[in-house]
Amino acid sequence: DNREAMLNSKSNRLTEALEEANKLFDGVCRAREAALDAQFLVIASNIGKEKANELHSEMSAFDSTAFAEDLLTFMGINRTEVEETDDSEDVPGGFLPSDAWQTMGEEAPKYFRRAPTFHYMMGSFKSEPPVPKQRIERQKKASRGKAERAMPAQLKKMEESHQEATEKEVERILRILQTHFENDPNTPISFFDFVIDPNSFAHTVENMFHVSFLIRDGLAKIKLDEDELPIIEPTKPSGRGEEESRAGARNQVVISLDQKEWK
Repeated sequence: DNREAMLNSKSNRLTEALEEANKLFDGVCRAREAALDAQFLVIASNIGKEKANELHSEMSAFDSTAFAEDLLTFMGINRTEVEETDDSEDVPGGFLPSDAWQTMGEEAPKYFRRAPTFHYMMGSFKSEPPVPKQRIERQKKASRGKAERAMPAQLKKMEESHQEATEKEVERILRILQTHFENDPNTPISFFDFVIDPNSFAHTVENMFHVSFLIRDGLAKIKLDEDELPIIEPTKPSGRGEEESRAGARNQVVISLDQKEWK
């Protein structure tokens, strides 16, 4: 509200307002009060900036003529001798003493401090790159190339043998399931009785893994009996159209089984 009065260079209203705000800030205990104090600080800063811009600073302006006069006096010019030689045709500046520039040079280094030069404590390092050993690199590349050519063949053979073993095990389990179902088609086969090995948890997990292939390929199906327990039975072979419709309706689930539940 008193912005114009505070901007007056002869007024101390801004200083008084700041001192009053400092006293009030000691009693601040709410967030809203702190926000008002911050808002006041912004306004006071803007007023202080405007007040500083209005100050006259000509007193500190650089006067090149006055500086030259002071510099010549420091370098040892005798003004009396200058006036006597005003009418002579000497070259301007010839009245300077012989040691004038030396005197100024000795004084100037005090105000121009140079940073110490950089040097290595243990001497400079060798920047030359090491000589490459071409023969050793060629030998390494050759040996690595042989290993890379041999590795894929071994891995491919291992993958093929593992896949063949899995397919044979799946076919064996399918034959067992079909045999049980043919001997007694009216008695449902319990899924857990079919896959669980009472003597081996690992073998049980393998059996469930292999049975999952039968479900995926539509060779067997799992459903719930009257007690809401899963039973498994092989599917009957059918035509191509029915097989495609059965595959579209087929889905799979994930079963969690730990050693406690297995026991």
